[in-house]
Amino acid sequence: MKGIRLVDNFTPEGAPADKGEGRAVTIDAGVSLRELYTAIGAQNRTVVAGAANTVGPAGGYIQGGGHSFLGPWKGLASDNALEFTVVTADLWTTYTACVFKGKLVTANEYQNGDLYWALRGGGGGTFGIVVNVTLHTFDEMPVIFTSFNITTSYGDPNYCAALAHFHAAIPGLNDANGAGYYYITPYFPLDGNVSASVLTGYMIFPNQTDPARVQGLLKPLFLKLNSLAGVKIEHTFIPFPSIRALIGNIFLRDNDDATGKIRLLGSRLISRNLLSSIQGTSRLVSTLRHFEFYPGRHPLGRTPGVAEDGVHMFIERTWDTTATLSEQEAVRRNLTNVEVPLLRSIEGSQAMGAYLNEANAYETDFQASFWGDNYPRLYKIRQKWDPTGLFIVRRGVGSEDWDEEGFCRCT
Repeated sequence: MKGIRLVDNFTPEGAPADKGEGRAVTIDAGVSLRELYTAIGAQNRTVVAGAANTVGPAGGYIQGGGHSFLGPWKGLASDNALEFTVVTADLWTTYTACVFKGKLVTANEYQNGDLYWALRGGGGGTFGIVVNVTLHTFDEMPVIFTSFNITTSYGDPNYCAALAHFHAAIPGLNDANGAGYYYITPYFPLDGNVSASVLTGYMIFPNQTDPARVQGLLKPLFLKLNSLAGVKIEHTFIPFPSIRALIGNIFLRDNDDATGKIRLLGSRLISRNLLSSIQGTSRLVSTLRHFEFYPGRHPLGRTPGVAEDGVHMFIERTWDTTATLSEQEAVRRNLTNVEVPLLRSIEGSQAMGAYLNEANAYETDFQASFWGDNYPRLYKIRQKWDPTGLFIVRRGVGSEDWDEEGFCRCT
């Protein structure tokens, strides 16, 4: 399951001979991101994929949509999936038992199109077992990496003003194909009794070679921040000759990501329309002030550039390893019943949903949050390809037919 096969002009199975999709790569389910970037980078190619060692590019990442720092330019990973090879849950009935016997099928635009559609965002572990996936590839490109640190003293009201200016700048940066990740830490203890409020993060601008040009893109934001008393800005701009070089030097330097963390996430997508209005950014920052923050932690992260959305915003909660079950449940209930609804209130429950791959595992009304109007079609496709419910995941398509533990069907 470690195969990586590059072709100059991929033609999906069942497609006419003249319907080639150009240069592509087929990766087996066991391929890691490091292996993928290394293999295609050697051929001067790149793909829309993730940036963490624990992410499998052919698995739940792409089946849940798959955001990337190339998102504003090339879309989600699922937008670039050309074909899947899948083991489906075919049921064989005998006189004595029901036996599942998997069937290997190909799903693309030309055959099994409903399954192909569902696998590009309908969620992992739901419609079948993906054996491999074929992805569009793109010419390797230079990039500019910029990191930034925006700081005020703890409790300074201009910290909120800085947050508002930053979020208002995101749509314009996305339009320049910039995307990245950032973290808000309103309470960060320093030496002695001194504390700070911090916004830190980084952005990537693909197909750029001149740091001065990227500085120019960020200059309007920095001018506004510099006009605020007490706000300090630190930033760096680093050119990389390729996506492969960026990935190897910044994101995948170590062999593995940290493991063993206790984390619960709650998230919401925030629209460009809201970020583009003064009232919208003010409402967003005002809502963030209702969250409880803990010393030295980074409880809120955002990912600019998820499809047409401006920001993917999530909050992280945890507990000590000595926490009792009741204490753990209290954290879960507060996240699910208080904090996620706060995020949802920024635009209203009908406006935007949540990014499936980084969301609350106990999300209420998950059908609308994750899939909106697409849910009835996804449910129908699942019933066709897995009518007995062999594949089941928490808050996945069709999971409402089962109890919370996934052991028994609801009656």
